[in-house]
Amino acid sequence: MKGVSILLICAAAALTGCQRQNEEAVEVSGHVFVFNYRVAIATYLVTLNKKGTLPEGAVAIAEFENPAGGDPLVTKEKIFPAWDRITLQSPAIHCVKKDRHYAVNIRLVDAKGSTLQSLKTTVTSDVDQSIMPGKPLVVGPLYTKNPEVFKADGSVDYHSADNCPAT
Repeated sequence: MKGVSILLICAAAALTGCQRQNEEAVEVSGHVFVFNYRVAIATYLVTLNKKGTLPEGAVAIAEFENPAGGDPLVTKEKIFPAWDRITLQSPAIHCVKKDRHYAVNIRLVDAKGSTLQSLKTTVTSDVDQSIMPGKPLVVGPLYTKNPEVFKADGSVDYHSADNCPAT
């Protein structure tokens, strides 16, 4: 009987270990396009909430679909144990179209590069990037008006050169 009890305890411990490995360490809590009109830059912004612990040296690798076409834009973010939320931001993007779904693939990897978790989501904009000015509205640390946009003669040139492929 004692042997059966030990077997049951070992089996329960093994099952618990399997459950822990299958638990998600993070979940997507937000995803949006950020249009910063002041500096004429758009980016993806994805936030993850931690649901469990991640090993020391873990990294989030995000692949953002490139709205202008071509290879995905990739970012790597080191994850610190004290963080409850992980924020992933893409490099500057161009050619975002209204109501189109753009793919984001995220992998959490440990210090050795082994995948801990994979996530997929999409980000959809409610506006076209064509609303953005073609050049930053401000320059420098004091938010000085950009003389290429705000002309000396009082005219303003918000022109956005749309070099995006037709979709």
